[in-house]
Amino acid sequence: MATRPIGIRELRADLAAHVRRAANGEPTVVSVAGHPAAVLGPIAMSDEGRSAAHLSSLFASGGLTPPRRTDGRLPERTVGVWGNVRVDRLLREIRG
Repeated sequence: MATRPIGIRELRADLAAHVRRAANGEPTVVSVAGHPAAVLGPIAMSDEGRSAAHLSSLFASGGLTPPRRTDGRLPERTVGVWGNVRVDRLLREIRG
């Protein structure tokens, strides 16, 4: 299938439709200010082993950060969030 170029504004306007097209094998090139910036396409994994290998390669390349918690538990405390607070400051408060 041919690659379909779109602008970021068009992507935002109809994201769900573009993701569905990508899942069906239609790659989409997303441009920002007229320059290609990203490709939206299908995940080409047919079984769990290949999926795990793909995740491992993303972790190794730095393209994905593994979770800090591996035991599946949620934090025991909650943090109130106020308006107009930067996310990095909230995370610093949570993580100590």
